[in-house]
Amino acid sequence: MTYSELVIAIQSYTENQFPTVYLADGSTESSTTQINRLIEQAEQRIYNSVQFPSLRKNMIGALTSGLKYLSSPPDYLSTYSLAVIENYGTATEHYTYLLNKDVNFIREAYPDTGTAYRGLPKYYALFGPTITGSTITTELSFIVGPTPDASYNVELHYYYYPESITTATTTWLGDNFDTVLLYGCLVEAYTYMKGEQDLIALYDGKYKEALALAKRLGDGLERGDAYRDGQAKIQVT
Repeated sequence: MTYSELVIAIQSYTENQFPTVYLADGSTESSTTQINRLIEQAEQRIYNSVQFPSLRKNMIGALTSGLKYLSSPPDYLSTYSLAVIENYGTATEHYTYLLNKDVNFIREAYPDTGTAYRGLPKYYALFGPTITGSTITTELSFIVGPTPDASYNVELHYYYYPESITTATTTWLGDNFDTVLLYGCLVEAYTYMKGEQDLIALYDGKYKEALALAKRLGDGLERGDAYRDGQAKIQVT
């Protein structure tokens, strides 16, 4: 399902073209703005309910010798894994996966950043906003311990919000699981329209059914295989 197909479906199901509305401050809100907001709200609900392995992302970054901080990517939301790579790009490269800890653990375990106390990082924690000069940005950063004794490449495997279908026009979710996207949008739409409670309940039920199937895929089937887990089967009585 493409963006244009999704918009037509929302308008058809709700029997509403979402005409331009006039706001209290005198400004207006177009049909496109209204519908895009509903779609983005539905996408956010879905992506926070199911973590599809198909939508993970990897990124190679760099730690600087003597500096224990690492900036996160702009679209970062949460971490799957963080690894330090020794001899990156060579035949002897080696991955060391860091253990997640609290900032206070790293501060107490490695209070000194002097040369004698540096080494290959073993732990990391989500530190807080990145500071560029005197400006605090909206991007998060990590703290590692011990402080790196050399410059290392790192691989961050992380969860992110994919680009919305409102700007990408086609997305993995729209192509592979459009039912959960459509019904999620309809729940948001009827809530916005202050629709009849029975219709809201109907589409909320449809959304939850589709979400359960999406979770079966994202949190189930995509995380295993028949070799290790055996084939799914219904018990014969």
